[in-house]
Amino acid sequence: MPKTIANPKLPLPPSGKYPAKSHVRRVAKYIAENGGPTGGVIWLEGRVTAMVEDDDQAMHFRQRRHFFYLTGCDLPDCYFAYDIAADTSTLWIPPVDPKSVMWAGMPLLPDQALAKFDIDKVKTTDDLKSDNFAIGLLRKENKALLVIGDRADLAIFSSPNTYAHPTIETTLLQPAIENCRVVKDEHEIALIRHANIVSSYAHEQVLASVHAASNERELNAVFVMHCHANGCREQAYGCICASGPHASTLHYVHNDDSLNGKLNLLLDAGGEYSCYCADITRTFPLNGRFTKESKEIYTLVLKMQSEAMGLIKAGVRWEDCHMLAHRVAAEGLQKLGILNEDLSIDEILKSHITTRFFPHGLGHYLGMDTHDTGGNANYSDPDPYLAYLRVRGTVPAGAVITNEPGIYFREFPLRQELADGKWKGVVDESALGRYWTVGGVRIEDDILVTESGYENLTTVSSSLEDVEGMVNGV
Repeated sequence: MPKTIANPKLPLPPSGKYPAKSHVRRVAKYIAENGGPTGGVIWLEGRVTAMVEDDDQAMHFRQRRHFFYLTGCDLPDCYFAYDIAADTSTLWIPPVDPKSVMWAGMPLLPDQALAKFDIDKVKTTDDLKSDNFAIGLLRKENKALLVIGDRADLAIFSSPNTYAHPTIETTLLQPAIENCRVVKDEHEIALIRHANIVSSYAHEQVLASVHAASNERELNAVFVMHCHANGCREQAYGCICASGPHASTLHYVHNDDSLNGKLNLLLDAGGEYSCYCADITRTFPLNGRFTKESKEIYTLVLKMQSEAMGLIKAGVRWEDCHMLAHRVAAEGLQKLGILNEDLSIDEILKSHITTRFFPHGLGHYLGMDTHDTGGNANYSDPDPYLAYLRVRGTVPAGAVITNEPGIYFREFPLRQELADGKWKGVVDESALGRYWTVGGVRIEDDILVTESGYENLTTVSSSLEDVEGMVNGV
């Protein structure tokens, strides 16, 4: 273990203002190009402070991602307006409350917010109480007011003393933001890259700590500690720290079981830096060496990821990457004797059996949300291969997407289906029986799509030799 918890050798995070103004311009342009108004006002409200029930403490605050995308502001109880024609953005932040200063200290002041955020004007929310606000914003004209319908309190625009009567548009803004968020700019990519660097380091520290741990929660704690100590104070999602058979549960949440007698541990965890996420999975042997069966499955999953990676570049159909991973899975499971060697690969795929071993999609967009917006998933798709695929269609340059194949030996419902004869002639149960204790193997990296290929933003190694070496302190 290092002498200090924080690692001074990690690169510094990106500097400079979050490019909110370019984002709101992009959103306004998208709306205009897709049949919406060319003028008017974009209006967003941030997340408000919520109190814990029966307590005097505020609940953990998480800014609305659409609000952050257009403001770069992570403060609660804020409002934002963008006058499209004037190209002017305004942010309203809470005023100083003398009573709260004693407990919480001074809040961010308007001049400080103006220096920190990429905003043209900053005022306090006291200004919102004046009818002159609505009149000035809409200039007594029947301008369009673009809002997200279920996230806007429009009472200020309907006051009987307000002479501005906007046309409220509730359907265009949210899809515009979600589509614009797919392609990241350089600053966003730098934030995701930094989250990956810190998270990759935290993964490495978990592998180095395996021999000192006896319970899943200890390794969970090691990951969170190193993320927090190195600047990723938030987790992008709840850590999945699954040992042995628990690794066959895709979103295992308990993280509290003994490691005793388990072969492997699947760690799916990522830190969040400045609202941008990492999402990384590594699977490793708890005693430092994969068993024969674990090594076979790990090698297969690594091949699934590598073959799919070879297709990734701007314009690739994500369904093609996903189905290639299934084909590689079918070939690998057949070579291991788990699937009937007398069947062709096409016959195996037609049976849909690989959806029992690889039930989720190959990946998803990544950004301010772990499962980021714009993927156009179709969860009602009758095709079992595509029903859980979170990204559909072509992937553009500048998108960040995860490549995360897996093979899982989930006893329920597979054992019941086998007992019912569903996979008769497809699965060799005697061969399958050797792999139940493997649990599950998933390998996940965060991939920046480029015009000619990709860049892997995840820096922790996934090679079998390196994974075993890190557990053994090599």
